[in-house]
Amino acid sequence: MNYRIATFSQISQVSKSDWNHLAKDAGPFLQYDFLHALEQTGCCDSETGWEPCHVAIFSDDKMVGAIPGYLKTHSYGEYVFDHAWANAYHQHGLSYYPKWIAAIPFTPVTGARLLTHDKGLVTPALLNDISNTLQTHTNSTYDEALSSMHWLFTSQEQQALLTQDSTNLVRHAVQFQWHNYNYSQFDDFLGALTSRKRKDIKKLRRKHQEAGIHFSYHTGDDIQTDTLAFFLECYQATYLKRSGHTGYLNDAFFSSLHNTMRNNMLIVVAHQDQQPVASALFFYDTTGLYGRYWGALKEIDGLHFACCYFEGIEFAIANKLPLFNPGTQGEHKILRGFEPIYCYSNHQLFEPAFANAVAQFLQQETQHLANYFNQARNALPFNQEFVPLLKTTRVKHPNDDTHNHNEKNYEI
Repeated sequence: MNYRIATFSQISQVSKSDWNHLAKDAGPFLQYDFLHALEQTGCCDSETGWEPCHVAIFSDDKMVGAIPGYLKTHSYGEYVFDHAWANAYHQHGLSYYPKWIAAIPFTPVTGARLLTHDKGLVTPALLNDISNTLQTHTNSTYDEALSSMHWLFTSQEQQALLTQDSTNLVRHAVQFQWHNYNYSQFDDFLGALTSRKRKDIKKLRRKHQEAGIHFSYHTGDDIQTDTLAFFLECYQATYLKRSGHTGYLNDAFFSSLHNTMRNNMLIVVAHQDQQPVASALFFYDTTGLYGRYWGALKEIDGLHFACCYFEGIEFAIANKLPLFNPGTQGEHKILRGFEPIYCYSNHQLFEPAFANAVAQFLQQETQHLANYFNQARNALPFNQEFVPLLKTTRVKHPNDDTHNHNEKNYEI
C-alpha cells in the first residue's frame, strides 16, 4: 500500500467523521469529542505539557489510520511511570523531553492506539516511517531532538503488532477489572463470592441504608446542570484535599463533554437524608463501563467503595455491559471482585545505551509483576465452584523453566 503520514497539532484539523469511523467500537475515550474537549478547554496544550501531535495515515487521500499523540515535556498524567528513566537521562547530560506518546490523556484505559480497520496496515515499515516522521517534525518545528516514543495502554493485539519492531520494548502493568459473567442482578454476583466476603458487602450496604444513604443514577438528558455542578464540587474538593490542586481537568472540559457525550456519561450521586454528599462520574458504551472521577463532601466509612464500585457493578449488570474498569491501582479492589489483568505499553528509546538499560530493567520488573499478578489472583474472593469461570489465570515468570505440575501456567 502506498501511504502518506502527516502530523496534526489539533484534532480539529482532522475530519470528525473520518476519525470516529476509525474509532468505531474503540471505546468512549477515543471518540473525537472526548479528545477535542481536552484541547479546546486548555487541558492539553503546550502550556500544560500535553501538546497535541496526532498522526494520520492516508492512502489516496483517504484517512486509513489515526493515532492520538502528544509531545510531552513531563511524565505526569500518564499512569506509566518513567520518571526514573528521565532522571537517568538528566544525570548523563541528556534530555528525556520532549518525548512523544500515543495515549489518552489522564486516562489509563487499555485500547487501540493506532486506529484502523486494516489489520495489515501495521507493519515494521509503517512503524519506522511513523518514527522518522515524528523525529523530523520535532527537529524542524522545535529545533529539539525527540528522545523516545511510547505507546501507552495498548490492546494486547496491538502491542503484539508493535513488537514486530524489535526496538519497541514491552512494559507490563497490572490493573483490576470486573467481568460480567451473565449476572441477572447484583445478588447473582454476590452468590459467586465466598460466604465471608458476601456477608461483608451485605453488612456495608445495610449499614449505609440504616444511615439514610441511597444512590441516584443520572445518564443522558437526565444529567442536569446542577447534577454536573455538584459532581464538580465533589471532584475538586477531594482533589484539592489530596493533591493541593483542583485537578488536571477543568470545569469547561466536563461541560463540553456534557454537551457532546452525555449519552456516554453516568453520574452516581450518594445522598444522606435527601442531601447529596458524594458523586462519581463514569463513562460507558457497548465495550464496557469505565469509572474515572470521584469526590465527597462528607467522610462516610465505605462510601467510596459503595459509590464507585458496587453501584458501578449494579449499573453494568442492569445494562448488560461486559466489563467494568474502575480505574488504575488499588489492591483493595481485589476483595470486591475485581480481577487482575495485564496492561501493556511499548517504548522505543533512540539512545542505544539507555534502550539496553531499560530493556534489562523491564525484564526484571516483569518477573516481579508476574509474581504480584499471581498473588492478586490467589486473593480473589470467589467461591471454589466459580473459580473455573474466571477470566484471569495464573502466569509464570518469563524465562522461568520451572513448572509446578499441580497448576496450569501460561506465559505472559
